[in-house]
Amino acid sequence: MRKPVIAGNWKLFKTSEEAVDFVNSLLPLVNDINVVEIVLAPVFTVLSTVKKFVEGSGISIAAQDCFWEDEGAYTGEVSPKMLVDAGCTHVIIGHSERRQFFFETDDTINRKLKAALKGGLTAILCIGETLSEREAGETFAVLEKQITGGLSGILNEDFDHVIIAYEPVWAIGTGKTATEDQAQEAHLFIRNQISRLFGGNISDKLRILYGGSVKPENIKGLMSMPDIDGALVGGASLNARSFAAIIRYNE
Repeated sequence: MRKPVIAGNWKLFKTSEEAVDFVNSLLPLVNDINVVEIVLAPVFTVLSTVKKFVEGSGISIAAQDCFWEDEGAYTGEVSPKMLVDAGCTHVIIGHSERRQFFFETDDTINRKLKAALKGGLTAILCIGETLSEREAGETFAVLEKQITGGLSGILNEDFDHVIIAYEPVWAIGTGKTATEDQAQEAHLFIRNQISRLFGGNISDKLRILYGGSVKPENIKGLMSMPDIDGALVGGASLNARSFAAIIRYNE
């Protein structure tokens, strides 16, 4: 059985005070949940604060990005060992916004992924196609390229600390969501690619999350699909009640 993961990506939102208010509101709503792994991904500046306030709750902390070196003359970057020091156990790698706005490539994403794993973090690797790529019938080609490039050189034993998040870029922040069948089709393709590259034992255990305008209203249908193992939630993770409703999707 693959334990579901519900991860909240706060993107560029929440000061320390706002983050603490959120956590204090969320904890009573999910403190009885143990069948879902809950992950929060705040901005760098509040990682340590959020970690302190979720201590003992079972909620894991993720960073939204990392650099591929431990230290050096890299102004503005944050390394995996610094994230661990701040209390992180997870890190998001290759989010579509990093690819779109900061020109990250499969090669740089692969370097970050390897550094994250070496640093002891669980990496949430994001992949997904744009609207133009989907309309051109290129979805599977894009996913295959991102999987092959992003996971180049990754060993089978590394997959204990790898999660994949499928993000159809056309559904992020647009209010559009892939239908349950569209999401399942992509997730099954991803799982089959992992099986082809790394074997069925790895693909059977790999957790693949859906990310793209996930809301309380659509999470149950998405989670009913056999190859969807959770969600990477954006806007709906900024409100404690809506995020809790997503976490409690099975009720």
